[in-house]
Amino acid sequence: MNDPLAIRALATPDETALVDASTGETWTVSELDAAVERTAGRLAALSVEAGDHLALVMSPRPASMRIIHAALRLGAVLVPLSHDLTPPELQPRLDGTDVSIVLCDERTETAVATGTKLPIASVDDPTQDRVQALQTVEAVDPPRHDWAGSDTALLAHTSGTTGDAKAVVLTATNLLTSAIASAARLGIAPDDRWLVTLPLHHVGGVSPVLRMPLYGSTVVLRRGFDPGPCVDDVNEFGVTRVSLVPTMLRQMLDRRGTLPGSLRTVLLGGAPAPVSLVRRCRNYSVPVAPTYGLTETASQVATATTGEAYTDPETVGRPILFSDVTVVDEDGTPLPPGEVGEIVVNGPTVSPRYYGDIRATAAARGPHGLHTSDVGYRAEDGRLYVYNRLDDRVLTGGELVDPGEVVDAVRSHPDVVDAAVAGLDDEEWGERVAALVVGDVDAAKLDNHLRERLAGYKLPRVIGIADDLPRTDSGTVDRVALRERLAVIRESPGPDELSDRA
Repeated sequence: MNDPLAIRALATPDETALVDASTGETWTVSELDAAVERTAGRLAALSVEAGDHLALVMSPRPASMRIIHAALRLGAVLVPLSHDLTPPELQPRLDGTDVSIVLCDERTETAVATGTKLPIASVDDPTQDRVQALQTVEAVDPPRHDWAGSDTALLAHTSGTTGDAKAVVLTATNLLTSAIASAARLGIAPDDRWLVTLPLHHVGGVSPVLRMPLYGSTVVLRRGFDPGPCVDDVNEFGVTRVSLVPTMLRQMLDRRGTLPGSLRTVLLGGAPAPVSLVRRCRNYSVPVAPTYGLTETASQVATATTGEAYTDPETVGRPILFSDVTVVDEDGTPLPPGEVGEIVVNGPTVSPRYYGDIRATAAARGPHGLHTSDVGYRAEDGRLYVYNRLDDRVLTGGELVDPGEVVDAVRSHPDVVDAAVAGLDDEEWGERVAALVVGDVDAAKLDNHLRERLAGYKLPRVIGIADDLPRTDSGTVDRVALRERLAVIRESPGPDELSDRA
């Protein structure tokens, strides 16, 4: 497989490839291709070769997009990492992925230089002697890599919602088949403009960047999420597609009421979408498409059409092209439609392994494919419903509680904006159900509301009221931080919170 951007530059050189939403500056496909060629030449001059692991630790900006495509041109393995990581967080990720060189900017230079002794190049003027200024490197003629389907193209870390993040190997075939399958479900158009608001180290953020030359679309790149301006960008730049997590979409609607009519798709993933949010989209004609995906599947597994979402707001739709989904019980035996179990995914979008972790790879594999540790079921018509993580379930007094069911009951209260549920260790019951709730709600009244809807053993024994939920930078609820906050509330409940009730 040859360089997609170079091929696109021959096909549609004058079409717009990139818009910097912060400045309004644009690049045609041929201009971006030339910039990528210069960047690839400079990286080659720094001895970056096919198969080398190149870490990108930068805030989202046009230079990030040039480096992503330059790595592809050279055949280097891209290792995108969050620009918010601290040195102690960076070092194990860099060491664990055998990185050869780190690319940074002025925002991340200090953290990178503190967190590693690897060669470092910055797209800005460096402040430290050991950091090379990329723009001062004399470019050489870069060799172009001919990609085989099995070649590793990307090492993307999982969100780490329940523990340490793992590096997921994504091959050229994984990325290509995911792009094809997404287009088959959502459709593509020559005038598509995709607003990138998710971080570029997240598979949902980097995917539109990688797919741009395949689709012939335009990337409208934001340097950071700000709900009101994001809506304004949709209007100003004629955006037709955007990927969001539920919290981002809710904040955008809160700021502007609805979204501009140019949008064809709001791909909503990263966490289960509250039914109330999907219904809000229906009421305001927002073309929402709830999706379920994983880093390990190069993004989407199942995606609902807007029509499906409007009529059935709880579903994430049917599996996309190439994705074979099975729901299994605790013994790995496939379950019939309607029965809840673990979701298992198979197909060419599924990663072959976790990098450098044979044990985790073996544990995640079974006869039906990748065990996702996500709980849900498939209906008779094939639609998929996703509840929560397998290890999120709470075992209290011998009874197994599904946090998704409790969250739905909490969210049904009119004053609740969002909620998350987890189990806290308990000497008497093994675990106790606990809920962190966002909204202007009285905890005692919420308790009465839940008692009408849930069996006694499912009731949260700790209810905390908060301004927001702890989340990873990919938008999923940070389960470790959630339990920590709930544990603090249990020990010292505030005046509007309830803890350890009978």
